[in-house]
Amino acid sequence: MQAFRVFRVTAVAEAFSWTGLLVGMYLKHVSHTTDAGVWLFGRVHGALFVAYLVATLWVARTERWSLWRTGFALAASIPPLTTLLFERWVTRRRSPVAEPAPV
Repeated sequence: MQAFRVFRVTAVAEAFSWTGLLVGMYLKHVSHTTDAGVWLFGRVHGALFVAYLVATLWVARTERWSLWRTGFALAASIPPLTTLLFERWVTRRRSPVAEPAPV
């Protein structure tokens, strides 16, 4: 699987897991309904957060991102849903990379 594709998938999945975690935190701390959402999405988000960091470093090396772009990509993992915004931004500005022809 291509590094950029893995990066895109993990960026979007990490953003969705943030959404689930935010809903879980609302249910636990505001409505005092249940803490199951935090329990589940906390684990899912933690795993996807690490996967996003690894995918970011992989694509940064593969596509020779600048230190600034790499730093912004890593920083995007901190605020909620920012990985989605960064993924959209970098996809629009990505220089075309020649993909291997299908066999």
